[in-house]
Amino acid sequence: MSDPAFETLILPIENGDIPYAGTERILFLRARMHPAMKLFHEGQLTCEQSFAPERDRLQAAGFSVVAETDETGFDMVLVLPGRQRQEARAELARAASLVKPGGWVVAAAPNTEGAKTLEHDMAALFGAVDHLSKHKCRVVWTELSETELDKPLKAEWAKLDAPRPILDGAWISRPGIFAWDRIDPASKLLADHLPDTLSGKGADLGCGFGFLARTVLERAPKVTTLDLYEAEKRALDLAQENLKAYSDTKILHGIWSDVTRGLEETYDFIVSNPPFHQSGKAGRTDVGQDFIRAAAAGLKIGGVFYMVANRHLPYEATLKETFRDVEMIADEGGYKVIRAVKGAMKGKGR
Repeated sequence: MSDPAFETLILPIENGDIPYAGTERILFLRARMHPAMKLFHEGQLTCEQSFAPERDRLQAAGFSVVAETDETGFDMVLVLPGRQRQEARAELARAASLVKPGGWVVAAAPNTEGAKTLEHDMAALFGAVDHLSKHKCRVVWTELSETELDKPLKAEWAKLDAPRPILDGAWISRPGIFAWDRIDPASKLLADHLPDTLSGKGADLGCGFGFLARTVLERAPKVTTLDLYEAEKRALDLAQENLKAYSDTKILHGIWSDVTRGLEETYDFIVSNPPFHQSGKAGRTDVGQDFIRAAAAGLKIGGVFYMVANRHLPYEATLKETFRDVEMIADEGGYKVIRAVKGAMKGKGR
């Protein structure tokens, strides 16, 4: 399992550039599973990860994972920053707050995802830093000095990914989640083609900050229950906040999970704008295909699935394998909207 950023991140430890003997408490922000995690002994490492697929991989390997920790005083904080700069800077500010004086902060990023910027930002925040390049990535590390730490900058950066109103106050969102400050055009196209006849119990797979779900609730009065599936807990928390006004009249459940592992209930309808990437790797058509299979398995016979995708993504074969009727109902702006109905034929996953 290749993960160049992870492999670069631990180089200062493996090379002896950072004192490691006697290090008892390590925090790993945006932790990811890798065979080299055997470097850490039981009870030494706290993994913080709000993305369900990575959380699941870590837990399956026996690591304890939290979405966000409130502990402080760590001997070392490891960081694999998010790709969005505001979120990445906020993560560095958190690292500065959670590591003890004299403790170490170590961060790494691919060269194509802001490695130089990472080094610049760490130097601005912490003062003197060391760095090493390998695997087309860069690792940057520093020993926390209270005298060199730029405390006003730390306070400023700590607020950068805080939830805030967007789009004239219509929504609450935050940097670091997909399309955080706008309505994604694919989701908007799907929303424009959702009928007001949806009814009963439904689900939104990959709900983001709740745009599609709110469209369903506003447009289809016969919907009684809506389950919100989202792999990124930061997004799910926002969706629940954005839909709070409907909680008195509708049954809403937030489900922090990896949709590709299956759904928790059976539904009358499902809507989705499936992702085609995980952990920053684009082009993962298998993720969207697994969303389609999960939707098919999670629908009642006769249940309907509405999805949107980039026009070029090859989902039609998977849809025809898992649904009885498949129809493209829109093709605009590089996106396609598909309506699929689950049938009862045996042997075809229907």
